[in-house]
Amino acid sequence: MRSRPLSLVFDLDRTLIDSAPDLHAAVNQLLVSEGRRNLELREVVGMIGDGVPTLVRRAYEATGALPDDMEGRVRQYHALYGAAMTQRTVPYPGVARTLAALAEAEHRLAVCTNKPQAAAVTILEALGLAGFFAAIVGGDTLPVRKPDAGHLLGTLRLLRAEPDAAVMIGDSRNDVAVARNAGVRAIAVSYGYSDLAATDLGADLVVDTFAAIPDALEGLARMERPAGRPAS
Repeated sequence: MRSRPLSLVFDLDRTLIDSAPDLHAAVNQLLVSEGRRNLELREVVGMIGDGVPTLVRRAYEATGALPDDMEGRVRQYHALYGAAMTQRTVPYPGVARTLAALAEAEHRLAVCTNKPQAAAVTILEALGLAGFFAAIVGGDTLPVRKPDAGHLLGTLRLLRAEPDAAVMIGDSRNDVAVARNAGVRAIAVSYGYSDLAATDLGADLVVDTFAAIPDALEGLARMERPAGRPAS
């Protein structure tokens, strides 16, 4: 049994790649330059997912008062992270192999992330993954970002895909919320850094490994097939 070709839209951080160590290092470089304390990795992990300005704000809030020039601090962070964004970042196990299998099955693949687009493209290229994706849409590509439906719908427009022929795959409440807001089915991965358990995000299905996604797509196909109707 094989699911029909779909447009599969992936979150980036904590779904395709483990970027937390590089994000953590850049945050601490910024904070230490102003005499603030280092944050632990687990603290930074809890701040990831809503874009760079929010990450930087949360880091300052966790270590004292907010500085007056937050825009300047965000620019500093971009420079620090941009200089070393692939030093420790790696794909999760099975990502390249599974993406290749999904492409071979004629699914169209895209990335929809709140990370700036240039950073997302740079990382995916450095890791040898960029070629799998027909579109890489960042948090600054469109006027809105996840969980606004426009972020996912804009990504689907680039794929020339309709919501009912798409699946959003991610680890966080933003990923499931943007799918629901756009009328798209959602698969949640349980290995990310979400502050909620994957089973509590409200996705259609949950997978524990990236390699389980093809089987999950078959599960979605079975869920939508009327009883008694054979697989095509």
